[in-house]
Amino acid sequence: MRVLFASMAAAGHTYPLIPLAQAMHKAGHEVHFAVGEEMHPVLGKLGLRPFRPGLVFGEIYAEDIAQELERLLPDLVIGGWAVPEVVSEARRRGFPALWHGFGRMFPAGIGLVRPTGGRHLDICPPSLQDANFLEEERIPLRAVPFSTPGDVPVRTAGKLVYLTLGTAFGTRELLAEAVVGLGKIPEVQVVVAAPHVTLDHVPPNVTVYPWLPQAEVLRYADVAVHHGGSGTMLGALVAGVPQVVLPQGADQFGNADALVAAGAALRPAAFSAGPIADCVRRLFSDSSYREAAGQLAREIRHTPSPEEVADSLADVV
Repeated sequence: MRVLFASMAAAGHTYPLIPLAQAMHKAGHEVHFAVGEEMHPVLGKLGLRPFRPGLVFGEIYAEDIAQELERLLPDLVIGGWAVPEVVSEARRRGFPALWHGFGRMFPAGIGLVRPTGGRHLDICPPSLQDANFLEEERIPLRAVPFSTPGDVPVRTAGKLVYLTLGTAFGTRELLAEAVVGLGKIPEVQVVVAAPHVTLDHVPPNVTVYPWLPQAEVLRYADVAVHHGGSGTMLGALVAGVPQVVLPQGADQFGNADALVAAGAALRPAAFSAGPIADCVRRLFSDSSYREAAGQLAREIRHTPSPEEVADSLADVV
């Protein structure tokens, strides 16, 4: 088949689609990827034929994708939730199309149009997914964290805490508060992914990096402290890591509520050094949070893999 993937040009929207795109490419399908140029280097190295439709930088509109649909004549279009006009235009022109989610179905009012109608490739474990969305037509798909390769920091202490506030919502002030709090926990190594942020005078047990291969770091982490973004949330769950969530915007508040309700995370009463550190200490001392995270990890592992779903999509078409 010739398959056209499309997503918003941001790692949090593009990366969740990559495992299935890779699986389809490896299975012999011809894969093309419509997205802004920021994502092209990563996708190009994977052989996924990225291109920029029209004058796109972020979201893709109907007029951007229309001529590309007629040029490629895809057998299947797979559009990320954040580019709803791609799926709508594909359907209008008679091309089979599926939605591809990036986590929990996001609430209204966060700046994205909620996708409606049709079938969804859903990477969120059902026990975390929005209950109303579970009634939609869904194709379960295992969440497989993707990050570009890189070196993982060497462990230097008995416990490793991974801290990130993502690329869009995190502030220097909140990151600094978290670093101060975590720096006071004895016998803990803290590694921080802080793109576009500079922190001065960090504690000796804290190391700040402009970028880290998140999927790999989470495999070795004991606790993840983060903003509640879908990619970081699912990446930590795949590794069975309990979390402290500091939501800032978009879908992060819903993600935080779902994680806390599942018993796999804590949300501090105040986003300041002391409460953040207290939450981490509690996750270390109470094994129930790791057990809940482990249960979610098992739920994810029992979901069909990208390779299995790729094999079935010809039948879907």
